[in-house]
Amino acid sequence: MRRALAGIALAVTSMVALSFLIPLALLVREQARDRVTTAAEQRASALSPVLALTTRRADVQQAVAELGSSDQLVVRLPDGGFVGTPHASEEALDRAVRGRETLAVDTSDGWAYLQPVVLRGERVAVVEAYVPAADLTRGVAASWGVMALLALGLVGGSVLVADRLGARVVRSSRGLKRASLALGSGDLDVRVEPDGPPELQEAGVAFNTMADRVVDLLAVERELVADLSHRLRTPLTALYLEADRMGTTPSARRVTEAAGQLENELDSIIAAARTPLASAHLGGAGTGTAGAGTGKPCDVAEVVAMRLEFWSVLATQQERLCERSFTPRPTPVAFSEDDLAAVVDALIGNVFRHTPQGTAFAVRVERQGRHVHLTVDDAGPGVADPGAALTRGVSVGGSTGLGLDIVARAARTADGELTISRAPLGGARVRVSFALADAPEGAQRR
Repeated sequence: MRRALAGIALAVTSMVALSFLIPLALLVREQARDRVTTAAEQRASALSPVLALTTRRADVQQAVAELGSSDQLVVRLPDGGFVGTPHASEEALDRAVRGRETLAVDTSDGWAYLQPVVLRGERVAVVEAYVPAADLTRGVAASWGVMALLALGLVGGSVLVADRLGARVVRSSRGLKRASLALGSGDLDVRVEPDGPPELQEAGVAFNTMADRVVDLLAVERELVADLSHRLRTPLTALYLEADRMGTTPSARRVTEAAGQLENELDSIIAAARTPLASAHLGGAGTGTAGAGTGKPCDVAEVVAMRLEFWSVLATQQERLCERSFTPRPTPVAFSEDDLAAVVDALIGNVFRHTPQGTAFAVRVERQGRHVHLTVDDAGPGVADPGAALTRGVSVGGSTGLGLDIVARAARTADGELTISRAPLGGARVRVSFALADAPEGAQRR
């Protein structure tokens, strides 16, 4: 912006300076010429009374010498003789004599003024006042130089003023930019000092108002999330009571384990909601994957196998055939075990939620290059609109529309991606990839 303002000031000031400088330069040149030609005419006029009294060569020479212009005053006497060396052409002198008219002619080396003087007996003498070419432009170059320096000073001053004004505007704009980036990065305490032009000052005040409003809204959201999470403890307590009534059966043990895991998730959500720094990202968390990529590395195949053991009980009840295939090579990723388990549960849970009972599915873990791929295939109806399925909050099957978005964000956190296509089983294929964490290349899983 500073460069643009300086360029505008340079262009405008240059045009204004030139519009005045060119006519003024021409005027200075004309004035210099008029000054010396007027002086020459005055010298010629001063010699006319002398010629009216006498035309003797000696007297005329003395008069020319007294005027101090013996090299610039020439007299053509009535008899055709000259006092001095003429510069005008013979034709111009004859014309002044015959026509008895005053002439101003340009010569090869200057300018000549011819003034005829009519004497007694119809005799005519001609006074020639000569001005050298150097005298016609004397002082013009110096005047032009002074005017050029003044114009340059004016242009430079305007550019400097425009640059200072632009610097003030840019400084205020950069302050707003830095504050916006800081606020977007989670620094909720950042504020700006309104500065610069009135418009930028208003923008600064509006930014501070917006930041205050964001802090208030996040505080309300934190309390709302904490309250809602706390309210879920009541049905959790009921689940624990029901599990106690069921005794020591395997079903009661599974219910107790699931309730305990859900309670741990609720504790994590409440702790995150009560933490001011984490609240800035709470809107994008919502599950255990909020901390994806920051936990202790875990092995994908081991976590998937563990979660399949959990889901296999429900798969047996619903008569679902489950195929599994795990690579024997290690598949470490920079995820905590709980975060990765949430991703696996989201993928397998979608199969149980969106396909009819008895639908087969397959889970495969592969390692290719520096990435590990987790693929879940099913024999259900498939996904008609993969783009909509990956849009947060948009449901294509009556769910909340958050599961696949959670998986996609977790994959991006681990430098991977999520893709949806048609599976060989006839249904949907959901593949999520993760970047491998550092591990011994030759290590084998037991």
